[in-house]
Amino acid sequence: MGTIFDKIISREIAADIVYEDDLLLAFKDIAPKAPVHYLIIPKQPIATLNDANPEHQALLGQMMLTAAKLAKEAGVAEGGYRVQMNCNPDGGQVVYHIHLHLMGGRAFSA
Repeated sequence: MGTIFDKIISREIAADIVYEDDLLLAFKDIAPKAPVHYLIIPKQPIATLNDANPEHQALLGQMMLTAAKLAKEAGVAEGGYRVQMNCNPDGGQVVYHIHLHLMGGRAFSA
């Protein structure tokens, strides 16, 4: 069946895509919490950060470097931005396909 993110990757569901390479896809969040709010997802399904293992190290690093690249391109790198990954229900995870939130364009409190 797959998650909504699998359907975005396969283009069964439309998304406002801002970046794509062989490993990752990034698109605008449909319920943004900041003027810039992108979701960066691996094309390889990994349900939670707890399910990642050493073979995913390069992929996880690529997600972070892509967040920095997109923050620069969106013009929020200098002022600052937030990257966040939620894990499981108490951590606020809703879709069980890891994803990195990139948010910027406004000040964040602690």
